[in-house]
Amino acid sequence: MKSASPVFSHLLPFRIFRLFLVLSLAVAGGVISGCGSGGTLPPAPVTEPSQNTPVLVSSTANDQLSQFNIGFTGITLTSQSGKTVSLLTASQSAEFIHLNGSAEPLVTTSVPPDVYTAATATVGSAQFTCINLNSAGGLAVSTFAYGAMPSAQVTVNVPTPITITSTTIGLSLDLVVSKSATYATCDPTGVPSYSINPTFNLTPVTIASQPTNNGNGKETGLKGIVASIDTGKNTFTVTAADGPSWSIKSSGSTVYQGIGGLSALTTGMAVEMDVALQSDGSLLATRVTAEDTNTANLSLSTGPLEFVASSVPVVNAFGREEQGYLYATTKGSSSQPFSFDKAVFQTSGQLTNLGSLPFSASFNAANMVVRQNVSISFRALTRSSGPIYIPAATLTLMPQTINGTVSAISSAGNFTTYTVALAAYDLMPALSVQAGQTTLLQNPTSVVVYADSGTQTLNTVPIAVGSVLRFHGLLFNDGGTLRMDCAWVNNGVAE
Repeated sequence: MKSASPVFSHLLPFRIFRLFLVLSLAVAGGVISGCGSGGTLPPAPVTEPSQNTPVLVSSTANDQLSQFNIGFTGITLTSQSGKTVSLLTASQSAEFIHLNGSAEPLVTTSVPPDVYTAATATVGSAQFTCINLNSAGGLAVSTFAYGAMPSAQVTVNVPTPITITSTTIGLSLDLVVSKSATYATCDPTGVPSYSINPTFNLTPVTIASQPTNNGNGKETGLKGIVASIDTGKNTFTVTAADGPSWSIKSSGSTVYQGIGGLSALTTGMAVEMDVALQSDGSLLATRVTAEDTNTANLSLSTGPLEFVASSVPVVNAFGREEQGYLYATTKGSSSQPFSFDKAVFQTSGQLTNLGSLPFSASFNAANMVVRQNVSISFRALTRSSGPIYIPAATLTLMPQTINGTVSAISSAGNFTTYTVALAAYDLMPALSVQAGQTTLLQNPTSVVVYADSGTQTLNTVPIAVGSVLRFHGLLFNDGGTLRMDCAWVNNGVAE
């Protein structure tokens, strides 16, 4: 398609820096591993059998980075008496930006009852990616990395002692992104200046009998591809794009969307799920959505939209998480052009109140915009006389987290509304100025957030004008105004 050529001059003028540098802990000023709390420690519990303990990964971040991958070679707990317990039996990896304020299980491991006051983590590789416009007005997608190291210890803070008893708890390993990555500019020339020093907080998670959020055992928006199914045991396993593999239980209360039930699941199917941690450390699916039921040569790319062309049905998207047929032998995320003229548009079923919103909450070819978090399924490449583009099968709008400053508070029907000002480096104001796009937003620096009685308020900072907060939900373009149906609110990160 010769007509596509002008569009791709906007879609593809980015530069990717894949720079590998061995992390020098001395240069980084030293690393403190296993920071614990002072004061009086609780008594060690009576000797009991080891408990199945889910280890969850999450992050606390603003909107500056689009990806942060970390490969773990080890995570170790140390008790008040000096005993150590390894939480990993094999290397594991995770992508942390899609977990900003959310969480996903990394592993479930056996931990002896004791009081644990310190922890260490070893990292084999790490990299982060930022996206912006370069001086020529094209996309600058820059990845800063250091290569594989067998035993680079990184900072793990344990703010309070963690007591393991006969009652199962979870462990939350939260990446503090602002302390973990520094860089001078997203589009450097010459040798870039940056550092990577992964810094974590490790805290206990008390599992509720009916969990409602990731702070008490409910994990939402887990995505992956079905690896196996056992209908006799009502279980199935799902492999995530960023590394973990989850064994999931199904019950009579599990809600299935897009398929009839567990018996309709097939190996290779793309699914999105909500799960609840159980008292034995297992995962029970509360919702399972079949994103694409056609498993033939299926590939998935999930991440922010970077450019929506007006002249041809093509969108450029950054693959924060990628998996499936195309990526079986090719690892690493990238910016890719997708054609969507034959694609099915759909919205995640995680939020169920879309019909009660006081605006039209729709996602389609005419109103999708940059910065929306979209999962794209596809199967094959098409080559034309112009550039290569990938025919999308489905485009699914997924929940996402924004970080910003509350500038106004009002109401609309049964919803409280918060007008949230985004930072200048946020992808929305940064990328919405690109010429040749379908939609020009009225105010790309602002989002109107809608919260109702179902919105989880996890923040300790009051919601007031001037407060910096994180909001998580589905982001819609309503006639040029950005509006979010909010699932939860949490403390923000300084801009």
